[in-house]
Amino acid sequence: CQPVPKPESRVEVCDLNPCPPRWKVTPAGPCSSSCGLGLAVQLVTCVQILHGQEVLQEEHLCPVAEKPLTSVPCVIRTCSYEWSFSEWSECSASCGNGIQTRQDFCLSSLTHKPVNPLFCRRFPKAIVVRGCSTGPCPEQEGTLSPGAELQPVTPATHLTTAAAAPEHRHQDLDVPLSAGPWEQTKPSGGEEITAKRSFLYVCGNLFLNATGIINMAGVGTRDCTVAIGRPLREEISVTILESSLNCSAGEVLLFSGRMMWRTGCRKLPLSLINSRTNTLIVKQRVVLPGNGVILQYNSRTATKKYYQDCDQQLFGPQGEIVNPVQLPDERQEVVCRTFITVAPRQRISIRALNTDLGPEGNQTHFNYILVRDVSTMKTVVFRGKQQFLWQSTGNQAEIEFHE
Repeated sequence: CQPVPKPESRVEVCDLNPCPPRWKVTPAGPCSSSCGLGLAVQLVTCVQILHGQEVLQEEHLCPVAEKPLTSVPCVIRTCSYEWSFSEWSECSASCGNGIQTRQDFCLSSLTHKPVNPLFCRRFPKAIVVRGCSTGPCPEQEGTLSPGAELQPVTPATHLTTAAAAPEHRHQDLDVPLSAGPWEQTKPSGGEEITAKRSFLYVCGNLFLNATGIINMAGVGTRDCTVAIGRPLREEISVTILESSLNCSAGEVLLFSGRMMWRTGCRKLPLSLINSRTNTLIVKQRVVLPGNGVILQYNSRTATKKYYQDCDQQLFGPQGEIVNPVQLPDERQEVVCRTFITVAPRQRISIRALNTDLGPEGNQTHFNYILVRDVSTMKTVVFRGKQQFLWQSTGNQAEIEFHE
């Protein structure tokens, strides 16, 4: 460039306006869990560069839609804990149907020694009670006791049809209309007597009233299961009024809930069982016709909070699940759950109509939908925009929406 005259050097101001405020993220704090999935809290502030200095600004000056998360998922290491079980016990009945049980304990894979069960709380647990059969009993081959199929149930304690006072019932349950009692079609002609018998038959039904008496004596079937359901924030207590179970023959009563499991036969009358949550399954197994229990249940406000504000409870026969759940104070929980309980004689189907966990580039292994079959404690995970149809083996299911 030597032959060409060199221009004078000069500096021009290109923009006198300051840079707009932006979000600033400090390094994340420690992980909330020493192993497995946890959360790390990070400080998010709105700052602006003025005269070469970083100045703190009000949050509304920064773009709200672009605000980073204040808590991010973290994993320090894989949890080295797992559920372990003892051997199955012998069948409780010498003939006919009985049950087998086994003990569960949380095991450290490093020391191979039992530790506090809280370390295993994130992992699904296999069943600890299962049915068994040792062959038919000679004395069981008779017919059912007369009138067993027409065992009466107090109407006030039984789940009535959806057409009967729907406004009062749904207000009492505090659940969406679509999650109310199933509708029962009215039979015609000769089917009316059969329908009445089915309606009065206690086994396989779901009870949703605040209190009631359930007569499971002389129902004429070896296995009789009923379910009791109440809104979240309540718990259920059951008192055994009468019992004619033959314990030596292997007859037993089983209570199961999300936070409890109990079996019993002896000293049942006047004993009190608390569900600790809003649902309770009662299963009666009898050998001799005519035997059984009569129980009374009541509901009350739970002594301890066992759910999150964004959790939901559905009771069937159908309902819609939408997530995320918008809370009144605009908070959004990290993990929201939906609990589904239907009548023990029914099963659950869950169909994903629309799932969108964000663009492919923003998806992580923390974004997923988990569906748990409560009866087997088996879980299935769905990711991305996958549409799916899931079916249960029992009458209870749980859904977790992660991130």
